[in-house]
Amino acid sequence: MKKLLNYFLQGLIYIAPLAITAYIIYVIFSFVDGLLQQTLEELFGFRFPGLGLLALVFVLMLVGFLGQTIIARPLKALFERLLHKVPLLNMIYSAFDDLFSAVVGKKKKFNVPVLVLVNPISNLEKLGFLTEEDLDLLGVKDKVAVYFPHSYNFSGELFIVPKNQVKPVQINSGDVMKFIVSGGVAGWNE
Repeated sequence: MKKLLNYFLQGLIYIAPLAITAYIIYVIFSFVDGLLQQTLEELFGFRFPGLGLLALVFVLMLVGFLGQTIIARPLKALFERLLHKVPLLNMIYSAFDDLFSAVVGKKKKFNVPVLVLVNPISNLEKLGFLTEEDLDLLGVKDKVAVYFPHSYNFSGELFIVPKNQVKPVQINSGDVMKFIVSGGVAGWNE
């Protein structure tokens, strides 16, 4: 019985935010549609079906824009300024920020999937992503940086490997990432 109650509460936790959001949108829609229809009918003598929906979409877009520009950006900037003052937190945050930006942000870096010959004797190969071709900064010639994500984990390793052991693969980088992270369980077109 306790397990069933736990499942009920978990279901409630998952559904409640959605239901509350849907209810708020419905109430706002009803209010705006009623107000607009009444005003339109008084001024021009006709009703315009769907005007409330159009107004609601516009208001939600406006709130999203204002939230992103007026609220989110300044808060993120303040948060980053505070993090820059704490050396260890700054290092951890910037590493994760760069990683997330590389995976899903505007700086997408994992867009060149490659197959790397890891062990020439056994012909063992590993899938990864070419992240840097020019390693002059490290004083390394004829090698490239390849990131190998771990399966079933949000981590990975960076290897410096000889260029001649790296072969680009002509597969969508998102599919390759999904294939690697799933441990090869996810197919290419699922």
